Amino acid sequence: MQLTKAEEQVMQYLWTIGEGLVQDVRNCFPDPKPSRTTVSTIIRILETKGFIAHKANGRVFTYYPLIRKEDYSKHQLFGMLKNYFNNSFASMASFFAKESNMNLQEMEALLEDTKKELEKKPDK
Repeated sequence: MQLTKAEEQVMQYLWTIGEGLVQDVRNCFPDPKPSRTTVSTIIRILETKGFIAHKANGRVFTYYPLIRKEDYSKHQLFGMLKNYFNNSFASMASFFAKESNMNLQEMEALLEDTKKELEKKPDK
């Protein structure tokens, strides 16, 4: 499921703080901060979408993520790979290498790091 920029920003803050009240999330924003009502509305939308849940302590709700940041990131990355690069990791890597003006040494270092990570990974 796709999040809006505002929803993703609130999720980023919740992932950072782990859990918190609406005011805790609002305090994470830079100045000028959005209104409490705006943050509360986004939080309710995220709860409806199944991204977060809450614990009630009387009339005070503490919100926490239900989706791990790593899982959301993976979903977004593979969606981008499928939708923009025809499921070709090589095409995506080439695009980002060109766009970020990577030099040959940086590309070789990236390949070496990737090889090391793949060697650590157990066979499926």
